Amino acid sequence: MEKGVQRWLVDISKWDPSPRAFSSALSLLPQHDQPSVLRFVRIEDRKRALVSRLLQYALVHEVLGIPFEQITIRRSLEGKPYLEYDGDFMEYPNFNFNASHHGDYVGVASEPLCLVGLDIVSYTPPHKETILEFIQNFTSYFSSLEWGRILSAGSPDESLVEFYRYWSLKEAFVKAIGSGVAFGLDRLEFHHTSWTNIHVKINGKILEDWKFWLHELGGRHCLDGAPGEKP
Repeated sequence: MEKGVQRWLVDISKWDPSPRAFSSALSLLPQHDQPSVLRFVRIEDRKRALVSRLLQYALVHEVLGIPFEQITIRRSLEGKPYLEYDGDFMEYPNFNFNASHHGDYVGVASEPLCLVGLDIVSYTPPHKETILEFIQNFTSYFSSLEWGRILSAGSPDESLVEFYRYWSLKEAFVKAIGSGVAFGLDRLEFHHTSWTNIHVKINGKILEDWKFWLHELGGRHCLDGAPGEKP
């Protein structure tokens, strides 16, 4: 794996910082990025946001060698992070990266040439409705083939896992292209063989330049990645 291709994953479930330790870690971020962490009320959400931001800065420094104090990471209107830098890093002219966090895990991925999207999901069951009621709220985002596979997965819990896998792949793709859910998740139809050899069709046409991978993580989580065409 070349240097520009990075996949980092952190399990934060056992990190229980004191207020002082958390503030110390937060101070490592530039001032303009700290409100993106503090806007969350729950400490668990703040932890995930902080680790995500720190991983992004560490990855840029590791791959491109830019001093930390010279790294400026901005976000597009759709929320995709990008590097704002006046210097020259022609070794990786299309360098881009993506981050995700959910449940116990925070991850970041980068590619030197092609677009990359990343999505982590925790298979968390709904609290105020049944699993079937919950997933039926999202029927319009899936093709009839995908929806059929979700419903026929087995038990309600198995249908929930299947739902989250499809949802996470769609999220990884739209995060890679920087469009967000406004892209139209129903236009995407994912095909796979027991969750290997994953490919996607848009409006019925296979995207040959895109590759997808799904990894099962511990504690009912999965990680989906979408490296694809050049920007």
